[in-house]
Amino acid sequence: MTSRAANFCIDAADPYAQTLWWAKVLGDYQLESDDPPQPGDKEAGLAGPDNTYLIFLKVPERKTVKNRMHICLRSTDLTRDEEVDRILALGATMYDDRRKPDSGWAVLADPEGNEFCVLMSDGEVAARRAAATQ
Repeated sequence: MTSRAANFCIDAADPYAQTLWWAKVLGDYQLESDDPPQPGDKEAGLAGPDNTYLIFLKVPERKTVKNRMHICLRSTDLTRDEEVDRILALGATMYDDRRKPDSGWAVLADPEGNEFCVLMSDGEVAARRAAATQ
């Protein structure tokens, strides 16, 4: 027998604000419809298309060190660099730019400082694989 990931919990100073921000980043993750998050909630979540959830939990302390686990994003329709620009425009900050012309990733931070990566897009990965087989 095996397990599957059901949800990912992320500490937050403001779970509601984090949920709204991440909903913009992850367009296919939606606010809970049965019990939508409200300002001041101690827990707020986003439901993913594959029955996984991102849950933001209120904690009293601020983030002070690097995440031990983080999310990696791969765009389905924009290039990696276009996706980085889109997310920066939503309020992320560049934490560590490890991009190269045909490889690498960008490490960004969400509004509360949680790091996450933006990888090459599905299309860019497919193009690299196709070029490697020719």
